[in-house]
Amino acid sequence: MTETRKLPEHTPMTQFPAASSELLINGQPLSRIAARVGRTPFYAYDRSLLSARVAQLRAALPAEVKLHYAMKANPMPALVCHMATLVDGIDVASAGELMVALDAGADPQEISFAGPGKTDAELHQAVAADILVNVESFREVPILAAAQQALGLPARVAVRVNPDFELKSSGMKMGGGPKQFGVDAEQVPELLAAIDRAGLAFEGFHLFAGSQNLKPEAIVEAQQKSFALACRLAEHAPSPVRFLNLGGGFGIPYFPGEQPLDLAPIGANLADIVAQAKAALPHAEIVIELGRYLVGEAGLYVARVLDKKVSRGHTYLVTDGGLHHHLSASGNFGQVIRKNYPAAIGNRMDATMQATVSVVGPLCTPLDLLADRMNLAAAEPGDLVVIYQSGAYGATASPQRFLGHPAVTEVLI
Repeated sequence: MTETRKLPEHTPMTQFPAASSELLINGQPLSRIAARVGRTPFYAYDRSLLSARVAQLRAALPAEVKLHYAMKANPMPALVCHMATLVDGIDVASAGELMVALDAGADPQEISFAGPGKTDAELHQAVAADILVNVESFREVPILAAAQQALGLPARVAVRVNPDFELKSSGMKMGGGPKQFGVDAEQVPELLAAIDRAGLAFEGFHLFAGSQNLKPEAIVEAQQKSFALACRLAEHAPSPVRFLNLGGGFGIPYFPGEQPLDLAPIGANLADIVAQAKAALPHAEIVIELGRYLVGEAGLYVARVLDKKVSRGHTYLVTDGGLHHHLSASGNFGQVIRKNYPAAIGNRMDATMQATVSVVGPLCTPLDLLADRMNLAAAEPGDLVVIYQSGAYGATASPQRFLGHPAVTEVLI
């Protein structure tokens, strides 16, 4: 007798309810939103879900911890404007993002700028805007000093530290070992001395060990190690630490078998760190920097079925969307083994008939695959395929000019 094993399933996607067989985005039926947008494909982001996620974090984390939005996750201007009203600060990764953050009304005192390859012009712009620059190289110090002198403004800086540990079980490791990000922890005392000699306005440290982690114990360990490292490095600082960014790393469930992150142990650990900081770093504000966790689950990618093809017994739903708009869902944005994002036929949510199909796009490459052999509601041309967990690293992380197809539309509902 052959034993059968039940394969893991996606965690239920309950953030978008359904009514009359249609997904609702902030209470509005999917087909109505598609008609309002006027074309497919498009990304739709739900304002109410964005607000609810921030409220959930506020309830779970100590009130003393500041919450920053890493806008590289989703820099859509309307979304950034909304997030700027909810969070305490914005983290940018380019002068282009800085412009969006300033236009959104973010307080320059609460904007920080990270990136391993900041140009001279970007550093000059950062000083002019009076934002905090996370220094990631000895090269940046004299450039910032020159900008400070030319503008007659202080060059506000924090040191981005490449720690001597990594965030275990993270989807993307950004610390530990050789990295292009930040300055190796053992070199930081020398960098702090250079910052002091240059007369820059030192404010603190930024440590970011990794991202997309669903194990609270790993995040807790990284935060504890980051705080301890910051305390050691503070002994070499030219002035008291006022800013300590412990990074983020909070993940969301994308693939079968993954479960939502439990915030309770992370909140309890941060409460301990806040208590320790009152003695060890009494002037420091503790900051958590999150991108994907704030916006990822609030977005849907929506594409329309153009054709239904059967090839040697397997059914393909050919849509007008694909990897050129949603590279990460296609599996080509860091996945080693391709896995499906959760998906559905958004206008057939009550359907009882299902079929095993692959959802593909219109591009002339076999990489253009949005869903591989998934059980979905039986669909026909004209129906709307939705890809969940699409609020982060979607449109701007994709090769939209590939093969000359139109750019994707984004809407905030």
